[in-house]
Parts: sequence; structure tokens; C-alpha cells
Amino acid sequence: MRVGHFFILLFVLTALFSCENKTANTSRQKILEVGGKFLYSDQLQNIMPPNVSTKDSTEIAKSYIRKWVTDVLLYENAERNITNKAEIDQLLEDYRKSLIIHQYQQKLLQERLPKEPSEEEIKAFYDKYNDQLILKENVIQGILLITPANAPQLANVRKWVKLENTKSLESIEKYSMQHAISYDYFAERWIPFSEVLKKLPLQLEDQTSYLSERRFIELSDSTKHYFLNIKTSKLIGQTEPFDMAKPKIINLIMNKLKADFISNFENEIYNDAIKNESVTFFK
Repeated sequence: MRVGHFFILLFVLTALFSCENKTANTSRQKILEVGGKFLYSDQLQNIMPPNVSTKDSTEIAKSYIRKWVTDVLLYENAERNITNKAEIDQLLEDYRKSLIIHQYQQKLLQERLPKEPSEEEIKAFYDKYNDQLILKENVIQGILLITPANAPQLANVRKWVKLENTKSLESIEKYSMQHAISYDYFAERWIPFSEVLKKLPLQLEDQTSYLSERRFIELSDSTKHYFLNIKTSKLIGQTEPFDMAKPKIINLIMNKLKADFISNFENEIYNDAIKNESVTFFK
């Protein structure tokens, strides 16, 4: 396609994509042809983002046309020069067969397996294999409150964070709305202690020893005051808390169920075929 024709085409495309109302055609409008392959206007329309400007639509169309033409020409050149077509055809057939089998297996799994194991199954797995669910990092539950260094009522804040009862939590929430830089309540979820340390002016060589000796940490620097109440902690080498291990356990159980189901289903198909004499063995 000559350069002059290309830019005439872009002019046509600009007009095409700048129209607000596009009427549907019963036959597809050809844009260009390369080696017997046709690019149609609806193909270009389908790749256009909504509310695209005339300038952008022209650039998108230009890029798409170049890629489309290049792909057609590359494929034609490859077909002429590749000699192992039979091998490629076999690879394609193998891939098609594997894809169809995979889709069928996924359909069966969705229909016949639960979406996730029961709570009893999860707990039983945790109790049986807790020696394999070992923490590789320290995790904690608690409260972290950061205030400006000159914030008011710091003595009360210290007391509220230490107490961590319903009344004190209400006081912290009200106080944090007016005075706190940040307030993170994670007393019901586990987070790595290393993530908390990123928010504190504290460098530790031995996190485990530090955690085992402390439940309340108060620090300050030139601009901020930090209050950390560690409700509970689990240390490296200990068993993961159940709530933390639960997603991993669900994944392990479901993967095992899926693998067993597929294996049993394949064995059933094979055995039925042998029983029904659908397979013929030649001697």
C-alpha cells in the first residue's frame, strides 16, 4: 500500500471514527487487502476506546493497521519458509485437545466439588498438620496510634491504648478523628511485625527477643509520638495462628480434592471403557 493511499485511508478513518451515530451495515466494509486477507472497518471500530478523540483514533488506527499488515506478511513468509508444518499441525492438535480436556475438567469441578471445604475440615487439617504450618516471620495483633509530637492529652492516649477495652477504643476513635496522624486497629487480624516497624522510628537486630519482652511500646521523634499496644504475638518458629493459616489450608484442601477428583474420574472412564469393551487390544 503506497504512502499516499495510506494517508488517504487515515483521513477516511478519521471521518469514520468522528461520527457520533454509526449505522449498522449488512455487509462488512473493506479497508484494505493484503495477500487475499481483508481488514474490515468494524475490526477497527471494535478496538477503539469509548469517547476517543479524532486525533487519538487516527493514531490507534494507524498502529493497528501497521501491526495487522505486518502480521499477515510475516505469516505468509513463515508459511513459505517453514518446512516442519506437520510437526506444527500436531502441536496445534495436541494443544487443542489439552485445552478442550482442561475446559471439560474445570466444568466438572465446578459442578461436583464444593467451592471450599467446611470449617470442620479446615480445623481438622490445621490440627493434624500444624507442625508443618510454621511461621517464618513474627506476627502481631494490636493497635498502633501515631500523633503529632505536640498533640494534646497524651497521658490519656497512653492510658487508652494500654487498656484496649470498649470504652477506651471509643475514646481513641474520637480522639484520632481530630488529633491523630494515623490510627490502625488490627487486634482481630495478624500482620507481620516488620510491616509495623516500617512506621516506627525503631531499628531492631533481634525482633523476636524484643517482642517476647514487650506488650506496650511508646516512642517519639522530633515530629511524632507513637503508641503500640501488642495484644498478642506469634514468633518465628511457632505454629501459624489458625485465622492466618486458614486461606492456605483452604487452597491446599481444594487442590487435593481437585487432583483426587480428576484422577478418580480418569480411572473411572478407563475402567468403564475396558468393561464395556470399547477398547480393542491387538495381539
